Amino acid sequence: MKSVISGIIKDISGIVKYDSSYSSRPGDYQSPFGQGVRDALDYYLSLASSFGFETRDYDGYAGEITWGAGTDFAILVHMDEVPAGTGWTHDPFGGEIDEASGRIWGRGTMDDKGPAIIVLYAMKALKDEGFVPKRRIKLIAGCNEETGWKCIEYYTEQAHMPDEGFSPDADFPVIYAEKGILHIDLTFHINGASSRFKCLFGGSATNMVCSRCEAYAPKDEEKLKALGLTYNDQTGMVTSLGKAAHGSTPEKGVNAMPAMLEYLGLDDIKSQLFDTYLGLKGLEDETGPLTFSPNIIRQDGDDLTVTCDIRYPATMKDSCIRSILDASGIPYETVHFQAPLYNDRNGKLISTLLAVYNEVTGKNAQPIAIGGGTYARALKNGAGFGPEDEGEDCPLHEPDEYITFDKISKCFEIYKLAIERLCG
Repeated sequence: MKSVISGIIKDISGIVKYDSSYSSRPGDYQSPFGQGVRDALDYYLSLASSFGFETRDYDGYAGEITWGAGTDFAILVHMDEVPAGTGWTHDPFGGEIDEASGRIWGRGTMDDKGPAIIVLYAMKALKDEGFVPKRRIKLIAGCNEETGWKCIEYYTEQAHMPDEGFSPDADFPVIYAEKGILHIDLTFHINGASSRFKCLFGGSATNMVCSRCEAYAPKDEEKLKALGLTYNDQTGMVTSLGKAAHGSTPEKGVNAMPAMLEYLGLDDIKSQLFDTYLGLKGLEDETGPLTFSPNIIRQDGDDLTVTCDIRYPATMKDSCIRSILDASGIPYETVHFQAPLYNDRNGKLISTLLAVYNEVTGKNAQPIAIGGGTYARALKNGAGFGPEDEGEDCPLHEPDEYITFDKISKCFEIYKLAIERLCG
């Protein structure tokens, strides 16, 4: 067991060293999402091949690792990641193994390269023990999960997507429902504002809370101090700093946008975005409240475009959300949409995964719903299954992302047993 965990640690460190955020480095025709993602996928498929598994590369959109025969069963992971952003005290692509704290530091350690490596090692361990799966396991590694799911679209066109499976890219104990996801571009007309300020810009990813917002504007020392902003006398730039977090959990971060909007006198826009959510605030069901996270803002003359990440309750229809947005009168365009996932919490898949988690951990947990969107939505019967535990300090989409050695060991046991129970 110790040697297996050492191998996992080594390979998580190795794959994290590739910056696989979208188009971090342009690639060739077999690198549709950039060379960094291509390199991470090559690393993963090469490792799987060395373990004796069959592999296939779907033109850089996705990779596939297969084992066994029978009805297909999917395990869905991804090689891409959100940008590193600012505020790191460790090299985001150093793959630093910190023996003293029992951690590996780096972007993707938890989301989702770490779990991808752990699942692959779990399959290898079962194979080495002589386990013969009664289903054909398809470990599918997507390359565009964070920015659009073109990887899944391409894979589904080229191959057969299994009906059932899980994705180790979410939360434990097991997820039976995921909120709907709606990413929109709002357009606010700010007639005459371009004479007061210019080059307003903030945010780096649609699904990551805006941690930095900047604009060129006159200096107002009183407002700067009151709002906690900084001013560069040489350039005339105002800067607002916040804290990044996953777009599905904006309450875990600090959005840099509101303070900037207030400084620039755009209080009405600030209120619509952060107080009323354009009329969407307060919508809720058993899967939780609607969240509304304005994550990117950019100015074009007298127009402001704000990209917002909306996660709406799983029992609601997107038509309801759109009708409220229409009533706001603010023009918008849909950037990305995913319908909610809602499964039978007492069905075989959910109950089996829950039983595995409780058996390994000794807990008596119950299925949960989340605002995040996982590859489980690509399946008729899919579930998000770890690696994050409730209440865990886990800086996904934040600076200094890490995975602990203890987390690796526990996830290895859980995923190994889950594969054995569902495919044996």
